[in-house]
Amino acid sequence: MDSKFSKPKGFGEILDHTFSLSKSRFKDFFMVFLILLGPVYLVEAIIQLLSGTSFFREVGSGSTWYEQMLASFTETGTVDSSSIGADVGLIFVGLFTVILGPVAEAAILLGINHIRKNEDFTVKSIIKEAFSRFWPMLGSTILFGLIIFGMVLVPIIIVALMGVIGAAATNPAVGILIGVVLFLAFGVVIAYFVTRWSFYFGSVVLDRKSPGFGRSWRLTRGRTWVLIGLFIVFYLIITIISFAVEATLGIALGNSVLLSIISNIVVLITTMIFSVGYGVMYLDLKVRHDADDLKELIDDYNNPPILDK
Repeated sequence: MDSKFSKPKGFGEILDHTFSLSKSRFKDFFMVFLILLGPVYLVEAIIQLLSGTSFFREVGSGSTWYEQMLASFTETGTVDSSSIGADVGLIFVGLFTVILGPVAEAAILLGINHIRKNEDFTVKSIIKEAFSRFWPMLGSTILFGLIIFGMVLVPIIIVALMGVIGAAATNPAVGILIGVVLFLAFGVVIAYFVTRWSFYFGSVVLDRKSPGFGRSWRLTRGRTWVLIGLFIVFYLIITIISFAVEATLGIALGNSVLLSIISNIVVLITTMIFSVGYGVMYLDLKVRHDADDLKELIDDYNNPPILDK
Protein backbone atom coordinates (compact mmCIF):
# COMPACT_ATOMS: atom_id res chain seq x y z
CA MET A 1 0.00 0.00 0.00
CA ASP A 2 1.18 3.55 -0.79
CA SER A 3 2.43 5.06 2.48
CA LYS A 4 0.64 8.36 1.79
CA PHE A 5 -2.70 6.56 2.10
CA SER A 6 -1.84 4.50 5.17
CA LYS A 7 -2.33 7.15 7.86
CA PRO A 8 -4.96 9.81 8.60
CA LYS A 9 -4.30 13.26 7.14
CA GLY A 10 -4.91 16.77 8.34
CA PHE A 11 -6.62 19.57 6.42
CA GLY A 12 -3.46 20.80 4.68
CA GLU A 13 -2.17 17.28 4.01
CA ILE A 14 -5.35 16.39 2.11
CA LEU A 15 -5.00 19.48 -0.08
CA ASP A 16 -1.30 18.78 -0.67
CA HIS A 17 -1.95 15.14 -1.57
CA THR A 18 -4.79 16.16 -3.90
CA PHE A 19 -2.67 18.56 -5.91
CA SER A 20 0.29 16.17 -5.87
CA LEU A 21 -1.83 13.38 -7.38
CA SER A 22 -3.47 15.77 -9.85
CA LYS A 23 -0.03 16.82 -11.07
CA SER A 24 1.66 13.42 -11.19
CA ARG A 25 -1.28 11.61 -12.84
CA PHE A 26 -2.69 14.55 -14.79
CA LYS A 27 -2.47 12.83 -18.17
CA ASP A 28 -4.38 9.72 -17.10
CA PHE A 29 -7.04 11.51 -15.08
CA PHE A 30 -7.60 14.25 -17.66
CA MET A 31 -7.90 11.65 -20.42
CA VAL A 32 -10.72 9.98 -18.49
CA PHE A 33 -12.77 13.19 -18.56
CA LEU A 34 -11.74 14.00 -22.12
CA ILE A 35 -12.79 10.58 -23.43
CA LEU A 36 -16.14 10.58 -21.64
CA LEU A 37 -17.16 14.24 -21.81
CA GLY A 38 -15.04 15.54 -24.70
CA PRO A 39 -17.45 14.26 -27.39
CA VAL A 40 -20.37 15.84 -25.52
CA TYR A 41 -18.68 19.24 -25.51
CA LEU A 42 -17.77 18.79 -29.18
CA VAL A 43 -21.42 18.24 -30.03
CA GLU A 44 -22.26 21.36 -28.01
CA ALA A 45 -19.74 23.39 -30.08
CA ILE A 46 -21.21 22.08 -33.33
CA ILE A 47 -24.71 23.02 -32.20
CA GLN A 48 -23.52 26.53 -31.36
CA LEU A 49 -21.94 26.89 -34.80
CA LEU A 50 -25.11 25.67 -36.51
CA SER A 51 -27.17 28.15 -34.49
CA GLY A 52 -25.09 31.04 -35.90
CA THR A 53 -22.55 31.72 -33.15
CA SER A 54 -19.16 32.86 -34.42
CA PHE A 55 -16.24 30.50 -33.78
CA PHE A 56 -13.41 32.97 -33.03
CA ARG A 57 -15.05 36.19 -31.87
CA GLU A 58 -18.66 36.96 -31.08
CA VAL A 59 -19.53 40.58 -30.38
CA GLY A 60 -22.83 42.38 -30.06
CA SER A 61 -23.99 45.89 -30.78
CA GLY A 62 -22.55 48.87 -28.93
CA SER A 63 -20.37 51.94 -29.36
CA THR A 64 -17.49 50.71 -27.16
CA TRP A 65 -15.64 47.39 -26.95
CA TYR A 66 -16.95 46.51 -23.50
CA GLU A 67 -20.56 47.24 -24.54
CA GLN A 68 -20.06 44.93 -27.51
CA MET A 69 -18.65 42.18 -25.27
CA LEU A 70 -21.50 42.44 -22.77
CA ALA A 71 -24.07 42.53 -25.56
CA SER A 72 -22.61 39.35 -27.08
CA PHE A 73 -23.48 37.37 -23.94
CA THR A 74 -27.10 38.52 -24.04
CA GLU A 75 -27.78 38.61 -27.76
CA THR A 76 -26.30 35.19 -28.54
CA GLY A 77 -28.19 33.73 -25.62
CA THR A 78 -31.54 34.45 -27.34
CA VAL A 79 -32.56 32.04 -30.08
CA ASP A 80 -35.39 32.57 -32.52
CA SER A 81 -38.11 30.05 -33.27
CA SER A 82 -36.14 28.59 -36.18
CA SER A 83 -33.49 27.20 -33.83
CA ILE A 84 -35.68 25.03 -31.61
CA GLY A 85 -33.55 22.11 -32.74
CA ALA A 86 -30.50 23.81 -31.21
CA ASP A 87 -32.30 24.13 -27.88
CA VAL A 88 -33.29 20.46 -27.96
CA GLY A 89 -29.72 19.53 -28.85
CA LEU A 90 -28.31 21.49 -25.92
CA ILE A 91 -30.79 19.77 -23.59
CA PHE A 92 -29.50 16.39 -24.75
CA VAL A 93 -25.93 17.61 -24.24
CA GLY A 94 -26.78 18.56 -20.67
CA LEU A 95 -28.44 15.19 -20.11
CA PHE A 96 -25.42 13.24 -21.33
CA THR A 97 -23.16 15.42 -19.17
CA VAL A 98 -25.22 14.54 -16.09
CA ILE A 99 -25.10 10.83 -16.98
CA LEU A 100 -21.42 10.54 -17.96
CA GLY A 101 -20.04 12.96 -15.35
CA PRO A 102 -20.46 10.49 -12.44
CA VAL A 103 -18.85 7.75 -14.56
CA ALA A 104 -15.76 9.92 -15.04
CA GLU A 105 -15.65 10.74 -11.33
CA ALA A 106 -15.99 7.03 -10.49
CA ALA A 107 -13.10 6.20 -12.84
CA ILE A 108 -10.92 8.76 -11.04
CA LEU A 109 -11.89 7.27 -7.68
CA LEU A 110 -11.00 3.79 -8.91
CA GLY A 111 -7.70 5.05 -10.28
CA ILE A 112 -6.77 6.61 -6.93
CA ASN A 113 -7.68 3.35 -5.20
CA HIS A 114 -5.32 1.48 -7.54
CA ILE A 115 -2.57 3.97 -6.68
CA ARG A 116 -3.27 3.37 -3.00
CA LYS A 117 -2.74 -0.36 -3.55
CA ASN A 118 0.35 0.22 -5.75
CA GLU A 119 -1.48 -1.42 -8.65
CA ASP A 120 -1.02 -0.54 -12.31
CA PHE A 121 -4.01 0.64 -14.31
CA THR A 122 -4.88 2.14 -17.66
CA VAL A 123 -7.43 4.77 -18.60
CA LYS A 124 -9.43 2.13 -20.45
CA SER A 125 -9.45 -0.26 -17.48
CA ILE A 126 -10.74 2.24 -14.91
CA ILE A 127 -13.41 3.53 -17.31
CA LYS A 128 -14.55 -0.05 -17.82
CA GLU A 129 -14.61 -0.59 -14.04
CA ALA A 130 -16.64 2.58 -13.59
CA PHE A 131 -19.27 1.48 -16.12
CA SER A 132 -19.64 -1.81 -14.24
CA ARG A 133 -21.14 0.25 -11.37
CA PHE A 134 -23.24 2.45 -13.65
CA TRP A 135 -26.75 1.50 -12.48
CA PRO A 136 -26.01 1.54 -8.73
CA MET A 137 -24.31 4.94 -9.22
CA LEU A 138 -27.22 6.29 -11.24
CA GLY A 139 -29.86 5.10 -8.79
CA SER A 140 -27.99 6.37 -5.72
CA THR A 141 -27.21 9.70 -7.39
CA ILE A 142 -30.86 10.24 -8.37
CA LEU A 143 -31.91 9.45 -4.80
CA PHE A 144 -29.26 11.84 -3.45
CA GLY A 145 -30.45 14.55 -5.82
CA LEU A 146 -34.06 14.11 -4.69
CA ILE A 147 -32.98 14.35 -1.04
CA ILE A 148 -31.08 17.58 -1.72
CA PHE A 149 -34.01 18.98 -3.72
CA GLY A 150 -36.37 18.32 -0.81
CA MET A 151 -33.92 19.72 1.73
CA VAL A 152 -33.56 22.93 -0.29
CA LEU A 153 -37.18 23.37 -1.36
CA VAL A 154 -38.74 23.08 2.10
CA PRO A 155 -36.48 25.72 3.73
CA ILE A 156 -37.05 28.10 0.80
CA ILE A 157 -40.80 27.86 1.34
CA ILE A 158 -40.41 28.32 5.11
CA VAL A 159 -38.04 31.29 4.74
CA ALA A 160 -40.33 32.97 2.21
CA LEU A 161 -43.42 32.51 4.38
CA MET A 162 -41.70 33.66 7.57
CA GLY A 163 -40.27 36.68 5.76
CA VAL A 164 -43.66 37.67 4.39
CA ILE A 165 -45.36 37.14 7.77
CA GLY A 166 -42.65 39.12 9.56
CA ALA A 167 -42.89 41.97 7.08
CA ALA A 168 -46.69 42.06 7.32
CA ALA A 169 -46.76 41.85 11.12
CA THR A 170 -44.11 44.48 11.79
CA ASN A 171 -42.21 46.10 8.94
CA PRO A 172 -40.25 45.03 5.82
CA ALA A 173 -36.87 45.39 7.56
CA VAL A 174 -37.84 42.84 10.23
CA GLY A 175 -39.14 40.49 7.56
CA ILE A 176 -35.86 40.73 5.65
CA LEU A 177 -33.85 40.16 8.85
CA ILE A 178 -35.91 37.09 9.73
CA GLY A 179 -35.44 35.76 6.21
CA VAL A 180 -31.66 36.25 6.30
CA VAL A 181 -31.29 34.59 9.72
CA LEU A 182 -33.43 31.62 8.72
CA PHE A 183 -31.60 31.34 5.38
CA LEU A 184 -28.20 31.16 7.11
CA ALA A 185 -29.47 28.70 9.72
CA PHE A 186 -31.01 26.40 7.13
CA GLY A 187 -27.86 26.74 4.99
CA VAL A 188 -25.66 25.44 7.81
CA VAL A 189 -28.05 22.56 8.53
CA ILE A 190 -28.28 21.59 4.86
CA ALA A 191 -24.48 21.75 4.45
CA TYR A 192 -24.10 19.49 7.50
CA PHE A 193 -26.47 16.77 6.30
CA VAL A 194 -25.36 16.94 2.65
CA THR A 195 -21.75 16.50 3.74
CA ARG A 196 -22.63 13.60 6.02
CA TRP A 197 -24.35 11.81 3.13
CA SER A 198 -22.15 12.98 0.24
CA PHE A 199 -19.65 10.12 0.51
CA TYR A 200 -22.30 7.63 -0.54
CA PHE A 201 -20.66 7.77 -3.97
CA GLY A 202 -17.37 6.33 -2.74
CA SER A 203 -19.25 3.57 -0.95
CA VAL A 204 -21.16 2.67 -4.12
CA VAL A 205 -18.05 2.68 -6.33
CA LEU A 206 -15.33 1.21 -4.09
CA ASP A 207 -17.21 -0.72 -1.42
CA ARG A 208 -20.06 -1.80 -3.72
CA LYS A 209 -22.69 -0.86 -1.16
CA SER A 210 -25.79 0.96 -2.41
CA PRO A 211 -27.16 3.50 -1.79
CA GLY A 212 -24.36 4.03 0.73
CA PHE A 213 -25.91 6.81 2.83
CA GLY A 214 -25.60 4.87 6.08
CA ARG A 215 -21.94 4.09 5.50
CA SER A 216 -21.26 7.71 4.54
CA TRP A 217 -22.88 8.84 7.78
CA ARG A 218 -20.62 6.53 9.81
CA LEU A 219 -17.45 7.46 7.92
CA THR A 220 -17.94 11.21 8.37
CA ARG A 221 -18.55 11.02 12.11
CA GLY A 222 -16.37 13.60 13.86
CA ARG A 223 -15.02 15.02 10.57
CA THR A 224 -18.02 16.91 9.21
CA TRP A 225 -16.81 20.49 9.71
CA VAL A 226 -13.34 19.71 8.37
CA LEU A 227 -14.93 18.16 5.27
CA ILE A 228 -17.20 21.19 4.82
CA GLY A 229 -14.10 23.39 4.98
CA LEU A 230 -12.37 21.26 2.33
CA PHE A 231 -15.42 21.39 0.05
CA ILE A 232 -15.49 25.19 0.41
CA VAL A 233 -11.79 25.46 -0.47
CA PHE A 234 -12.21 23.28 -3.58
CA TYR A 235 -15.30 25.25 -4.60
CA LEU A 236 -13.43 28.56 -4.26
CA ILE A 237 -10.48 27.25 -6.28
CA ILE A 238 -12.77 26.03 -9.08
CA THR A 239 -14.78 29.27 -9.08
CA ILE A 240 -11.72 31.54 -9.12
CA ILE A 241 -10.02 29.62 -11.95
CA SER A 242 -13.19 29.46 -14.06
CA PHE A 243 -14.00 33.14 -13.52
CA ALA A 244 -10.42 34.23 -14.29
CA VAL A 245 -10.35 32.32 -17.57
CA GLU A 246 -13.79 33.39 -18.75
CA ALA A 247 -13.35 37.03 -17.71
CA THR A 248 -9.90 37.32 -19.32
CA LEU A 249 -10.63 35.54 -22.59
CA GLY A 250 -14.16 36.91 -22.78
CA ILE A 251 -12.71 40.37 -23.38
CA ALA A 252 -11.09 39.18 -26.61
CA LEU A 253 -13.43 36.41 -27.73
CA GLY A 254 -16.86 37.51 -26.52
CA ASN A 255 -19.45 34.75 -26.23
CA SER A 256 -17.88 32.75 -29.07
CA VAL A 257 -17.65 29.02 -29.68
CA LEU A 258 -13.91 29.14 -28.99
CA LEU A 259 -14.52 30.65 -25.55
CA SER A 260 -17.07 27.92 -24.86
CA ILE A 261 -14.54 25.22 -25.83
CA ILE A 262 -11.82 26.74 -23.64
CA SER A 263 -14.24 27.15 -20.74
CA ASN A 264 -15.30 23.50 -21.06
CA ILE A 265 -11.66 22.38 -21.00
CA VAL A 266 -11.16 24.40 -17.82
CA VAL A 267 -14.28 22.76 -16.37
CA LEU A 268 -12.81 19.33 -17.17
CA ILE A 269 -9.56 20.20 -15.39
CA THR A 270 -11.18 21.72 -12.31
CA THR A 271 -13.70 18.89 -12.05
CA MET A 272 -10.82 16.43 -12.31
CA ILE A 273 -9.06 18.17 -9.40
CA PHE A 274 -12.26 18.09 -7.34
CA SER A 275 -12.73 14.38 -8.12
CA VAL A 276 -9.18 13.65 -6.99
CA GLY A 277 -9.82 15.64 -3.81
CA TYR A 278 -13.04 13.70 -3.18
CA GLY A 279 -11.17 10.43 -3.63
CA VAL A 280 -8.41 11.47 -1.22
CA MET A 281 -11.00 12.56 1.35
CA TYR A 282 -12.97 9.32 1.04
CA LEU A 283 -9.91 7.09 1.41
CA ASP A 284 -8.78 9.18 4.37
CA LEU A 285 -12.17 8.60 6.00
CA LYS A 286 -11.80 4.86 5.36
CA VAL A 287 -8.39 4.82 7.02
CA ARG A 288 -9.75 6.66 10.05
CA HIS A 289 -12.82 4.42 10.25
CA ASP A 290 -10.83 1.21 9.83
CA ALA A 291 -8.35 2.40 12.46
CA ASP A 292 -11.22 3.07 14.88
CA ASP A 293 -12.66 -0.39 14.22
CA LEU A 294 -9.25 -1.98 14.77
CA LYS A 295 -8.84 -0.06 18.02
CA GLU A 296 -12.23 -1.27 19.23
CA LEU A 297 -11.28 -4.87 18.39
CA ILE A 298 -8.01 -4.53 20.33
CA ASP A 299 -9.86 -3.02 23.29
CA ASP A 300 -12.39 -5.85 23.23
CA TYR A 301 -9.56 -8.40 23.11
CA ASN A 302 -7.68 -6.83 26.01
CA ASN A 303 -10.85 -6.22 28.02
CA PRO A 304 -13.30 -8.99 27.17
CA PRO A 305 -16.89 -8.38 28.28
CA ILE A 306 -18.01 -10.18 31.44
CA LEU A 307 -20.83 -12.53 30.63
CA ASP A 308 -23.43 -13.60 33.12
CA LYS A 309 -23.30 -17.27 33.94
